[in-house]
Amino acid sequence: MSSKHNGAIASVIGIDIGKNSFHIIGQDQHGAIVLRQKWSRGQLEARLANVPPCLIGMEACVGAHHLSRKLHALGHDARLMPAKYVRPYSKGQKNDFRDAEAIAEAVQRPTMKFVATKTADQLDLQALHRVRERLVSQRTGITNQIRAFLLERGIAVRQGLRFLRAELPRILATRADVLSPRMLRLVEDLAGDWHRLDERIEGLSAEIEALARQDKGCERLMTVPGIGPIISSAMVAAIGTGDAFSKGRDFGAWLGLVPKQISTGDRTILGSISKRGNRYLRALFVQAAWGRAGQAQARPVAELWAQVVDRGGQEEATPQRARHCARQQARPHRLGGS
Repeated sequence: MSSKHNGAIASVIGIDIGKNSFHIIGQDQHGAIVLRQKWSRGQLEARLANVPPCLIGMEACVGAHHLSRKLHALGHDARLMPAKYVRPYSKGQKNDFRDAEAIAEAVQRPTMKFVATKTADQLDLQALHRVRERLVSQRTGITNQIRAFLLERGIAVRQGLRFLRAELPRILATRADVLSPRMLRLVEDLAGDWHRLDERIEGLSAEIEALARQDKGCERLMTVPGIGPIISSAMVAAIGTGDAFSKGRDFGAWLGLVPKQISTGDRTILGSISKRGNRYLRALFVQAAWGRAGQAQARPVAELWAQVVDRGGQEEATPQRARHCARQQARPHRLGGS
């Protein structure tokens, strides 16, 4: 079907993305709806190829980056938006056409914050990090279960992965009087699962490190103290060249490392960090900040952080250090952006 209706041509299109079907709302230059259709996945690209180049809005969700690249190749101005910024433009009851209409309204706002379209290489790198994160989470669950089983039998192991790794072989070899044969077998099986997860995590980490060494943006990021292949590659996978941020401070706010503001009237109320944005990347920066906390630094910097620690303690100083590191990282010249 054509995008024309009574001679009008859609200048703005909102697409509500689904697995197999897409709901389309098109508006003319006056904001009137001139297109309201449901297309299948196979129809979408073919039909939009016959539509004159226009502004197309979509929510940044699964499959949106692939579709955005396809639409850019057809000459359209495809833009992605966070779903939470689209929601206020929805009117009436919720359905797919209402959602598409809200997307068409939101994409025209001059103050809307858009999501940069990820390349195929970025998505590959992001997939590596997602799989690695899942495996690390599974490994943590296994070690916690082993520790709990041992504690139920009166065997306490010091907190920390390396301590359990060092103590477990000795416990299995010498504590047969405390652990029943069935429990020994269960713990040995869990230890085998732990070993296999270690191998997979090491393999993925090596692959990520090799990709980071080959990427110029990652190489520049790794010049910052405390930043290695994992954080630099995760950052490139998340924000690319960082063109969406005009300064490093904006990246720190997007990452959720700034205080949550609940201000009203003449009162400025700041709470704990907002924890918005990419949870995985924020956790990596906080871990890097904890690692840097015990390392020697230049005297003026060390004195500055010592004052911060004295005022609020290490728990408060670490997010501030992570925010400072993130702001350094997101400077355009570090990522190769404009």
